[in-house]
Amino acid sequence: MCHKKIILLVLLFIGNHTLFAQGKVQPVAWSQQVNKLSETEFELILKADIQEGWHLYSQYTADGGSLPSEFNFEKEGKEYALVGKTQESETLTEYSDIFEVNETFFKKEAIFTQKIRLLNQEVKQVDVSLWYQICKEVCIPNEETFRFSLDGSAVVREEKYIDARSLAMTSALKLDLKNKELLSDSLEQAVVSSSSLWTIFGLGFLGGLIALLTPCVFPMIPLTVSFFTKHSQNKSKGIVNAISYGFFIVLIYFLLSLPFQLFDSVDSQVLNTIATNIWLNLLFFLIFVFFALSFFGYYELTLPSSWANKMDKASSRVGGVVGIFFMAVTLAIVSFSCTGPILGGLLGSTALSEGDMANNLTAGMTGFGLALALPFGLFALFPTWLNSLPKSGSWMTTVKVVLGFLELGLALKFLSNADLVGNWGILKREIFLIIWIVLSLLLTLYLFGVLRFPHEGPKLKISVTRKATGLLAGLFSIYLILGLFNMSKLKLLSGFPPPDFYSVLETESDCPLGIACYKDFEAGVAYAKSVNKPILLDFTGWACVNCRKMEEHVWSEPDIYALLKDDIVLISLYIDDRKELPKEEQFDFRFDSGRVKTINTIGEKWGTFQTLNFNSASQPFYVLLSPDLKVLNTVIQRTDSDTYGTWLRTGLTRYKKLAIRN
Repeated sequence: MCHKKIILLVLLFIGNHTLFAQGKVQPVAWSQQVNKLSETEFELILKADIQEGWHLYSQYTADGGSLPSEFNFEKEGKEYALVGKTQESETLTEYSDIFEVNETFFKKEAIFTQKIRLLNQEVKQVDVSLWYQICKEVCIPNEETFRFSLDGSAVVREEKYIDARSLAMTSALKLDLKNKELLSDSLEQAVVSSSSLWTIFGLGFLGGLIALLTPCVFPMIPLTVSFFTKHSQNKSKGIVNAISYGFFIVLIYFLLSLPFQLFDSVDSQVLNTIATNIWLNLLFFLIFVFFALSFFGYYELTLPSSWANKMDKASSRVGGVVGIFFMAVTLAIVSFSCTGPILGGLLGSTALSEGDMANNLTAGMTGFGLALALPFGLFALFPTWLNSLPKSGSWMTTVKVVLGFLELGLALKFLSNADLVGNWGILKREIFLIIWIVLSLLLTLYLFGVLRFPHEGPKLKISVTRKATGLLAGLFSIYLILGLFNMSKLKLLSGFPPPDFYSVLETESDCPLGIACYKDFEAGVAYAKSVNKPILLDFTGWACVNCRKMEEHVWSEPDIYALLKDDIVLISLYIDDRKELPKEEQFDFRFDSGRVKTINTIGEKWGTFQTLNFNSASQPFYVLLSPDLKVLNTVIQRTDSDTYGTWLRTGLTRYKKLAIRN
């Protein structure tokens, strides 16, 4: 049973994703009808003509199986009342081996009937939405809205009205840029330069290698490889089975990332909003603390043991390639207590990284699965290597505790994001560094055996590797202390601690590196005109790690810093600024898709401004403009100091030539 369920769910998701992408499958056709029963009572009828081989699930199919159809009667209880339940035409009921329940569904035809009684006789139209699954080899979820006219008049599709003030404010955000051909030539380059898939893949691979060293995974390597090589009919068969096992591990972690690809269907600002959402960052903070405490041994994170038992039985009963697949699923479930927190860290890394979050997560999860699978294939090919593996022991507990400290350090980053975006002023740079110093000192004490945790066994002699790691942790503590007292710029940590200007001490400005900046576009342009200097338009974010890296690694270079400070007017627009706009400045914005979004915050305003004028939603994003809005160079994103310096100087040279002509 279990192996069929898993395979079906995988096929359902992949098939669903593919069919929707192609937009070719229309297995059900809907028609509707209204019957007037009296002056106040009506009968709403929906009919579905279902293609051969497909079926549609009833509203009343059993829990635990496929998802039922669900109706939502809009304005029900206000304009009209439902009379009884929604009635259905004849259904079929069959036992599902997949879900082990009786499922109720329609074939060929489905008719839904609902009686309503008007509470307000002025009502002329009733809108009903229906969510349903239509299934064959795959299941396609869908939602339809049906509009019933009660008096025979044409139905009305409600659209949010965009008033003249909102239209005017949207128009005001649209710039009349000159030299736009230079801008359009560079947009593709900027998108390409922002790609971080290989970096995230590498992080995922590194996470998988670390997971191999944990007590949930490491002992499985020799046992599993020995099983394949000794229990197969011949050596080559054992090698094929072990490599298949590794392949399925990669496949499982790849498939786990696919649901996040659904984010591709939302508008350009949503992923940025998710990554910088205060409550989501606080949730990440709590989750990482929870993971860290599990690594410290205060409790064990496990998925239900029944899952692993069922997968194990399925693999034994089925055998062959399918059985190997379920052995891989069993490994993923059994090892969750160690891999779960590391995967959580990977998810956190994708939220902090540049580029598309969904694709980043897919790259990271694939890298993680590959690292986890690699030893099973390699040791099957070269079984004598098994003799060189270190024995399981207390060193694996040490690995878990070290990971626990790393989880706490990363957790603090998410708390810092929430603090920065919310402008709470709680976790200033110095406080952040002090907490990291305390964590690194505690890690040092642990590695040298001074600090111990409840799940550890008897005290043993400290190994050379552990002492060396403890020394590195101690040196890291000193590095942080030097940064706390401004004796080091902490460039190795750029983007993780809050920026220099977010300090408990009074600073000259709240701009990067103390450079004078404007946080309002109109004010910055007005100043640039008054001093006759070009503009650096800096789309940035409080929680943008790569923005901090650019400021601390690139802008801090003496020649670049001098240009930014003396020759350019800096306008920094924070896309994740959650401060509300004054009521008179809030407005409605209609996207090309027709969706309407109310712009309530400063960050939403500047995010819309960036999308409207530059067709981009990523940060950092830099544009050089003259005060009269001539584009001076291609746009640029995160890059090295040499490239950035050349880019700045080229733009300044063009501006000087323009000034001479004028």
